[in-house]
Amino acid sequence: MENGAHGSQNGGSAPGAAAAQEMTPVDLSSPPHSPPAQPPALPRGLKPVNTRAPANGHQGENGYSPDAAIFDRIEGEKRKLSLYQTDPLVDVKGLKSMGGQQPGLPQSPRDVEEYSIDVDRPGENPGYISLFLEKQIGKMGTIMGVFLPCLQNILGIIFYIRFTWIVGIAGIWNSLMLVCLCCLCTFLTGISLSAIATNGAMKGGGPYYLIGRALGPEVGVSIGLCFFLGNAVAASLYILGAVETFLDAIPGAGLFKSTVTIAPTPASAVSGVLKSPNIHDLQVYGVILTVVLCLIVFGGVKLINKVSPVFLIPVIVSLFSIFIGIFTARGGSDARLTGLSLSTLKDNWGSSYQTTNDAGIPSPTGVYWNFENLLGLFFPAVTGIMAGSNRSASLKDTQRSIPKGTLSAIAVTTALYLISVILFGSVATRDLLLTDRMLTATIAWPVAWVVQVGVILSTLGAALQSLTGAPRLLAAIANDDVLPVLKYFKSSDDEEPHMATLFTMLICAGCVVLGNLDLITPVITMFFLLCYGGVNLSCLLLDLLDAPSWRPRFKFHHWSFSLFGALLCITIMFLISWSFTVVSLALASLIYWYVSIRGKGSDWGDGFKSAYFQLALRSLRSLGATPVHPKNWYPIPLIFCKPWGILPDDVPCHPKLAEFANCMKKKGRGMSIFASIVEGEYADKADESRKVCL
Repeated sequence: MENGAHGSQNGGSAPGAAAAQEMTPVDLSSPPHSPPAQPPALPRGLKPVNTRAPANGHQGENGYSPDAAIFDRIEGEKRKLSLYQTDPLVDVKGLKSMGGQQPGLPQSPRDVEEYSIDVDRPGENPGYISLFLEKQIGKMGTIMGVFLPCLQNILGIIFYIRFTWIVGIAGIWNSLMLVCLCCLCTFLTGISLSAIATNGAMKGGGPYYLIGRALGPEVGVSIGLCFFLGNAVAASLYILGAVETFLDAIPGAGLFKSTVTIAPTPASAVSGVLKSPNIHDLQVYGVILTVVLCLIVFGGVKLINKVSPVFLIPVIVSLFSIFIGIFTARGGSDARLTGLSLSTLKDNWGSSYQTTNDAGIPSPTGVYWNFENLLGLFFPAVTGIMAGSNRSASLKDTQRSIPKGTLSAIAVTTALYLISVILFGSVATRDLLLTDRMLTATIAWPVAWVVQVGVILSTLGAALQSLTGAPRLLAAIANDDVLPVLKYFKSSDDEEPHMATLFTMLICAGCVVLGNLDLITPVITMFFLLCYGGVNLSCLLLDLLDAPSWRPRFKFHHWSFSLFGALLCITIMFLISWSFTVVSLALASLIYWYVSIRGKGSDWGDGFKSAYFQLALRSLRSLGATPVHPKNWYPIPLIFCKPWGILPDDVPCHPKLAEFANCMKKKGRGMSIFASIVEGEYADKADESRKVCL
């Protein structure tokens, strides 16, 4: 500023003075006050403008603050406002904040998204809070929005009709290891999820939004679509479990002949005939249930909130019934139901990996079950931790609800699973654990149908949560407009994603037609583990880069937790099945390649861009420390693009000139600088200069 003023006094209007005048910050909000009696002497060529008295009472030697003079000097020149609004390098809101001024209130509730609002410590201006509260009407809190959906998804079909069988074949010790390994993976992922979710505003899309903004649109879309498929397929798992429980409770409801399986038990010399539901019954009833649940989802979030307690209350009652039955079990007609016994616990402590038939009954031929196979079967029982974040657009306060609700649900269900392993392994012999798929209903007090109703409603509630979260996830991916092929699934935050719900119903119905729970669970496991690994990698990258925008409120996280969580996800994937792992990774890579080729470029300020910037900056610093050796020197040609005005609009430079500059470099390596010179005043040529830079 001093150089420009000095040049102006020495004669004429110097270009430096004009440039300094153009880049002076402008006060855009406060009205001008009456000028002082004796305005300060201004450099020649600058018009005197109105000034205002300083708010803090400190004045300079001319009767006003020097800081106020900087803002008031250009205050009367209204033409500068249009200049700053068109210049992408100047932020008007930033200039206001430099002058200690507050930007104006938002004009509509939608504009509230542009402002940071702290709910715990609201600002002095009531306009922000009133608009914020208006925007939050009808949204959910921590309990209804996060904790209960996560609890319903985690306590699903695996716990009721597969968990006792897992304890029987793996033994108590290996079952405890199995539960600890799976819950440790979800707990570390929950920590990473909490850290990213509390780092600023979180819109719809849940894990897709977090991964996409941290790792870029290509990685976000590829993992997000896989996670969408996982949720859609998981809904079919819950629906099949509900139908299987219903047909076991009421065999006469079957439309087709049941499958009969002979259950030999050599250890206890007891054999029996087991009837399994016909696969066609599973298909028919499963498709009908899928349509009914999707009709509920079409009703919107408000209808789901009213229906959710109907599914949850019987689940809680059934859990109490199971545990009361365990403590009151005394054998009765079946000697294999020993009640809580230390000798039974010792007998079931070790593992009994063996071959079983399709019904899970020990058999000389069939599928051999080991720890890795059981890991793939049990892991879907802990994959409900994203149920709350999937509905992030429907939450009042994502930064508070997601950490508290998710981690609380993980802690409650982990304790429940660990206690259940000990109790199930102590109340029945191994033969009964392996042959009675509905042992939870057998030992329930006072009657078995209490647990059967709880199983049906629990699985239907989990399916309802999956069918609610999956369409919103797909709609969030479509709204970002990265893939044009997904444009049919777009929907605003205040609208229900009907097209996405219909598409989810078709995928779910297609998986229900398969009619095999054990075939579906490994597929779900891979998709969920892929998403969990992406969340951990996102938090790891953001933690290591430590960008200025990385300021999570959740402080109980560390990059080592995220690294261990990501490695654990990959390890579990290969332990379950290396073939399914390769297929899932290939599918994610294929989607990544398709997004890179066909997707629209989007710059979300992701972690990879920050890593590239820091790497380039470090390289430039290392090069600047010592002169470049002649052997490593590359020419850097300076090429002047238009201003000749003889080239088409889509051709920034003459092709022959660019080709000549490229020939100067060895095989096109090195760097070229393209520049344009636009003559005239910047205020008059602002639009033209901006077009030249594009």
